[in-house]
Amino acid sequence: MLTTPHKPALEFKGSLLTLMVLHLLESNNEKIAEQLAEKISQAPGFFQHAPVVIDFYAIQDDNEDRNDIDLPELVKLLRSYGLIPVAVRGGNPQQHEKALGLDLGILTDTKSVRPRRYLESETVAAEPAPLSSKIVTQPIRSGQQVVALNGDLIVLSTVSHGAEILAHRHIHVYGHLRGRALAGVNGDGEARIFCQQLDAELLSIAGRYLVNEDLPENLRGKSAQIYLEDDSLEIVAL
Repeated sequence: MLTTPHKPALEFKGSLLTLMVLHLLESNNEKIAEQLAEKISQAPGFFQHAPVVIDFYAIQDDNEDRNDIDLPELVKLLRSYGLIPVAVRGGNPQQHEKALGLDLGILTDTKSVRPRRYLESETVAAEPAPLSSKIVTQPIRSGQQVVALNGDLIVLSTVSHGAEILAHRHIHVYGHLRGRALAGVNGDGEARIFCQQLDAELLSIAGRYLVNEDLPENLRGKSAQIYLEDDSLEIVAL
């Protein structure tokens, strides 16, 4: 009688996961709420359903300030904007206890603190993967998302309003870029975005972003490249 080989129902693996990281630079709850509202208003769709890690390292040595942070209220605030808090990083045992009570994980990270922006993307876990480009020949329409997590993304057509493209490395759009383009989603600040016609809803490299209203008028509808310089996005003609 033949027996069916046992097949595992699950397995755990390390993986490349890019998460939004909220660096707390001080404990003033009102100021945090005010600046968060300002950031979200610039690109509300960019933050919808995004997992976020709350980082305490920038105020690691300021015990008084850190203890003043109302973590439950902050989590409630983030969720009200559509963000999904998943873990905290840094902090003291009391903060960790509160985090666990809110069903948040505790991340350990010994790297140096880099609070470059109030909100940024970081790679929090990595598994090496070979780089390979992904080529898309069809238009990317509103509501569609295309991801190239192991290299460049090359789009040989248009990216419509409401569409989203993401790449581990560079993004090349040989058509009209109207939707959202996020390069260097693993935190690679050397990534660039190239397009034949620029009118993007949002541009992002390694978590730093600009929205449509920030685009230079003289480059709208024209060929352009976008890159990071001194921690800010630069847009220049091709």
